[in-house]
Amino acid sequence: MRFERSFGVLMHPTSLPGRHGIGDLGENAYKFLDYLFECGAKLWQVMPLGPTGFGDSPYACFSAIAGNPLLISPEKLIEMGLISASEIPASGAALPENYVDFGPAINYKYEIYKIAYKNFKASKMPQSVRVGFEAFRNDNSAWLIDYAMFMALKDKHNGAVWSTWDHAVVKRENAALQKVRTDLKEQIEFYEFLQFLFFKQWNELKEYANKKGIKIIGDIPIFVAYDSADVWANPGIFYLDENGRSTVVAGVPPDFFSETGQLWGNPLYNWDILKKRKFDWWIKRFNETLKIVDILRIDHFRGFEAYWEVGAGEKTAIKGKWIKAPGMELFKAVNDALHKAPIIAEDLGVITPEVEAIRDAYNFPGMKILQFAFGDDSKNKFLPHNFCQNCVVYTGTHDNETTAGWFKNLCSKERASVLDYIGTTGENIHWDMIKLAISSTADIAIIPVQDIIGAGDEGRMNTPGKAAGNWGYRFKFEQLNNGSDSKLMKLCKTYNR
Repeated sequence: MRFERSFGVLMHPTSLPGRHGIGDLGENAYKFLDYLFECGAKLWQVMPLGPTGFGDSPYACFSAIAGNPLLISPEKLIEMGLISASEIPASGAALPENYVDFGPAINYKYEIYKIAYKNFKASKMPQSVRVGFEAFRNDNSAWLIDYAMFMALKDKHNGAVWSTWDHAVVKRENAALQKVRTDLKEQIEFYEFLQFLFFKQWNELKEYANKKGIKIIGDIPIFVAYDSADVWANPGIFYLDENGRSTVVAGVPPDFFSETGQLWGNPLYNWDILKKRKFDWWIKRFNETLKIVDILRIDHFRGFEAYWEVGAGEKTAIKGKWIKAPGMELFKAVNDALHKAPIIAEDLGVITPEVEAIRDAYNFPGMKILQFAFGDDSKNKFLPHNFCQNCVVYTGTHDNETTAGWFKNLCSKERASVLDYIGTTGENIHWDMIKLAISSTADIAIIPVQDIIGAGDEGRMNTPGKAAGNWGYRFKFEQLNNGSDSKLMKLCKTYNR
């Protein structure tokens, strides 16, 4: 589908400022939406909102549907009467404010949640909270119980991957699952309770955004994490052996980012089974995500036409092969079920005419990255004069360097190419690139918050292939309070966004 000409900002909620070690859905999230409104922005793009696992990546979550409890705001819990200000642990004061130190932040936030749950169980809160919780459990039982059981079982097994649990539980035998529900009843309810809190806070924030005319772009990674409730609860739709272990895994071949490719390790879908089931799992996933966002960006869209399959024992992604996927059939089923879902296709990487055919058959806008545009070829598809209107332009994404860092690291020839194309000295290259994106013919222009600030590579969100040290970026509002809102508003008015 086509989208209106508009401008938005890419910023994951964990990057918000605040005093609890990690950005959350409290006051500063609303303040950020106010900032977007003052900029003239109509879109806020976030990364996947699921509960992150080892490595803290939002692209490797314990569930494709559940929300990330780390985003729950303690202040909102105080407003709900679930916890008092005096009960907030003092350890939070030692957490850094300029980046996320995930380990200590997780421990601190869960201290708060356990106190809130204890108070909830002791009925130290308004009756409306209990009523709301029970309604949430009833409305979301189709996915919630499996997720909560999965998390409770991970706690019981000290975080061990699900395929190492008791064989009867791995195989999801009815008697074994019933015993889990009985033995771990309170821990299961704790995780259900956290989901209730997340969705309550998120839905209130989304309603605030929508009332200001701001739509939220969410993110659906094509693959799910192996160690997730999705795979444990739906083993039949993945390539797994009799013990629940992957036989083949996902990755991408050698490319711009890595000479050995990227070995993601995600389990691969058994598309033959999914086709027989009329893609019900995927339709449910799209439907549930569209309950909490307005537009979907599909990460690694090309994998729906063909994906890079690597043997489960390989150390790199070099020895892989392309395997065809039924993308055209899948998106017909999704469109029929959800009445033309609002989708953006992340069509980066090895894009073939077959991939473009799926994208164009459903009129999905693709992505253009300005950092990929410059070189010797004036026909480069990422140069603005080659854009079609039905696309989304970014200065860079969460996987790229910041614009300032990128420009600094270019060789002299590439830097000259950028300056010649834009017609600038490059003194404020981030604003030059922002203007280039907003002035382009692309229907949507999205700018990472780091580029509005002008951050160098200390502001980079993720380096593909880097195992640790990603996802921790945070900003401060004073970095935005330099007239950036009026500059962006002027650009939006000038270029009809």
